[in-house]
Amino acid sequence: MERRLSAIFAADIVGYSHLMGIDEEGTLNRFKCHRSELIDPLINDHRGRTFKLTGDGMLVEFASVINAVACAADIQRGMAERNQGVPKDHRIDLRIGINLGDIIVEDGDIFGDGVNVAARLEGIADAGCIAVAASVRDQVGSRLNLKFIDKGEHALKNIKQNIRVYTIGFGSPSGIEATTQTIVGPLDQLQKTIAVLPFTNMSRDPEQEYFSDGITEDIITDLSKISSLHVVARNTVFTYKGRSVKIKQVGQDLGVRYVLEGSVRKVGERVRITGQLIDALYGGHMWAERYDRDLTDIFAIQDEITHAIVSQLKIKLLPEELEAIDTEPTGNVEAYTYYLRGRQFSHAWTKSYLHLARRMFCKAVELDPDYARAYAGIADCEAALRDWQPDDFPLERISAMAAKALDLDPNLAEAHASRGLALHQAGHDEEAAASFERALAIDQGLHEANFHYARFFYMRGNFESAVHYFRQAAELKPDDYLSPIHLMSAYSSLGKVAETESWARVGVWRAEQALAKNPENSGPAHRGALAWAHLGDPQRAREWADRALAIDPDDMVAQYNVACVYSIIGEIEKAIRLLQSVLPKSSYYQTMWFKNDSDLNAIRGDVRVLKMFELIEEEKRLTV
Repeated sequence: MERRLSAIFAADIVGYSHLMGIDEEGTLNRFKCHRSELIDPLINDHRGRTFKLTGDGMLVEFASVINAVACAADIQRGMAERNQGVPKDHRIDLRIGINLGDIIVEDGDIFGDGVNVAARLEGIADAGCIAVAASVRDQVGSRLNLKFIDKGEHALKNIKQNIRVYTIGFGSPSGIEATTQTIVGPLDQLQKTIAVLPFTNMSRDPEQEYFSDGITEDIITDLSKISSLHVVARNTVFTYKGRSVKIKQVGQDLGVRYVLEGSVRKVGERVRITGQLIDALYGGHMWAERYDRDLTDIFAIQDEITHAIVSQLKIKLLPEELEAIDTEPTGNVEAYTYYLRGRQFSHAWTKSYLHLARRMFCKAVELDPDYARAYAGIADCEAALRDWQPDDFPLERISAMAAKALDLDPNLAEAHASRGLALHQAGHDEEAAASFERALAIDQGLHEANFHYARFFYMRGNFESAVHYFRQAAELKPDDYLSPIHLMSAYSSLGKVAETESWARVGVWRAEQALAKNPENSGPAHRGALAWAHLGDPQRAREWADRALAIDPDDMVAQYNVACVYSIIGEIEKAIRLLQSVLPKSSYYQTMWFKNDSDLNAIRGDVRVLKMFELIEEEKRLTV
């Protein structure tokens, strides 16, 4: 028997019995036609697996929550179009429910609460609409540009706990109010909106994926510097990575008039980049170009693409915007390549990958001593590595790296965020808050600034503010499993049970995916264990905790989180023993987190724990 977390999509026909009573054969034929021409192809395009069919509906499993919701939205839009002009007694309207939950796989079929909740959600959805569990809404965030309407908590039949439900509505002949942004209305409102889809890696080596992703991100960054142009954020467009898409549909999903797509092929010292700008409203190509150049021309190519878009959209650049676009972050292509690889490694947030990312950034600085973003990358990695090795990465050095980056580029958001983290770890909280605010003023979509500012508030016991910034971080980076777990703990501290459970499910979902990609990393395992503990599944919490300690028995962060797991599930002696081994090796900064962590509430009053914290406070006083 296999158990896993999946996104389950349940759909059925509204008023099926009534339709069958009017015209049985016609109803069946119309539904078969809808399935073969619209529904099944969309499920296939979004990588779903239909595991059960009924006369009036279906159950589908998706490995991606984003794909499940995008598929449902595409189906409902498609059904609305197909129903136009159809008499009411012959119209087929669907209602869809989507849940992120635990399922049991046996003999090719799936069972469990994950399936049952999806079916109950489908039952309360309106015709032409979608009802989703809060964990689905939390995972999707703003990435599909859908408007989620909070319908409050519902007691669903035969489901033990109440479920917070959100709905997504679509304009249709049935008179349902449209709640998504679509390409309709005056053209002048849409003339300067653009989405840059992830450039396809055409190199034979899949390891070159970081390079094509880096090109995409840098073009997005350059276009975002233009005040009269609205550019869809990276986290949103990267949900389309690897998917076969229709440009008109992308435009409708994201509410943009223009879409840029392209490809990158890097072979040795040569690079081929193609790009095409498409009018998503009419489907016409406005501009297309292919660049076959030496790798050293990569920055010139990026500039030419940006200026081509500016020219086609007839945008007049301000002098400071022109300067910002034409300013190259480095003139050394090899340094740039090392920086892109380092950025890719740092996103994994594992001890080993952070060390690897730091080496990449250091190599970039060695090749170009004036590379501001690389200095900021070093500062970020060293600040993160202090969770494991506080003595090896002194705060003075991290501050110096951030200061160097700011000297080279005073408007570099990453450097302000790095400086804020170093100041916070050193106890200079007012200056730290100012640095975080400056980073977010420059780039409110910077994941690191949101994430570290959220930790700043959490450690001060300001859980409401922590929730705000952790939510931002979780939405900005779809593979960030840390923020959902922190959100779970923050909501638990606030006593909000439904939100705690919702983010625990999102955390487990993302941790499971991260663990599949990097099975040598204990991080997703011990954080997933925390989520299972909050979800009331002590068996799986222990299994994940044991896996984390088996992967890296000396990982202090893993030991601390496993102590929290034991505290939550009531294994008090195990929790205290682990905490006794962790606290003496922890920095004072880390113990500040422990003090506000509600996961330790079950053991916080134990005399042994109180004694440990007294010793830490005494040591701090002696040090100061």
